Amino acid sequence: MAPKQDKAAAKEAARARREASRARRRQIFEAFKMQRREDKALIPWMLGVLLGVAAIAFLLGLIWGLQWVLLPLGLALGALGAVIVFGRRVQRNVYAKAEGQPGAAAWALENLRGRWRVATAVAGTTHLDAVHRVLGRPGVVLVAEGAPHRVKSLLAQEKKRVSRVVGDTPIYDVVIGNDEGQVPLRRLQTHMMKLPRNITPAQVDSLEARLAALASKGVAMPKGPLPQGAKMRNVQRTIRRR
Repeated sequence: MAPKQDKAAAKEAARARREASRARRRQIFEAFKMQRREDKALIPWMLGVLLGVAAIAFLLGLIWGLQWVLLPLGLALGALGAVIVFGRRVQRNVYAKAEGQPGAAAWALENLRGRWRVATAVAGTTHLDAVHRVLGRPGVVLVAEGAPHRVKSLLAQEKKRVSRVVGDTPIYDVVIGNDEGQVPLRRLQTHMMKLPRNITPAQVDSLEARLAALASKGVAMPKGPLPQGAKMRNVQRTIRRR
């Protein structure tokens, strides 16, 4: 009886994997069609990368008489490069649409790669200005989005509250925007990843427990900037996995 159950479970697991794979392919294809409609340069860029890498591999092969051996490798590498170009252009399009929308920074932070602890809208105003708190190896990062003349004081208040709890742990503050001293939304994740590693994972856990006492109701914030962005998030994850 047990072997039959094991076979049935294995068959069901294989079926689930096939369904998930088909769903990912459909999702990527839909994203490709959407991006192609909005980005006329997408196809030329992808073809250029594919053919360019293949041509380089072929020419290198001519030196050693291995052009027909290296050509398939060049095509494979070119296809990989085309997929990377596609992913980057999709990501750029998503951030362009998200910029300036309430909740855009929260959406970007929730998509951070790595072991970050994100608490969105720990402080805010009725105008949908907000401060988000992120814990990680750098320490505490406070990310503010909204009107600069309002978020400055909001950020200072939250920084003061947090400093009472975290002691000597570094606290970084970031204001989302395109002016001097601000961080553009599209570069937020890169900015976060470049911060120095100041504390250990165990200290991160300890900080999270202490900061839980500072939990605030905050402001009702949208979970994402745009409906299109919500769909694109899964696409980006799929592309990264590939």
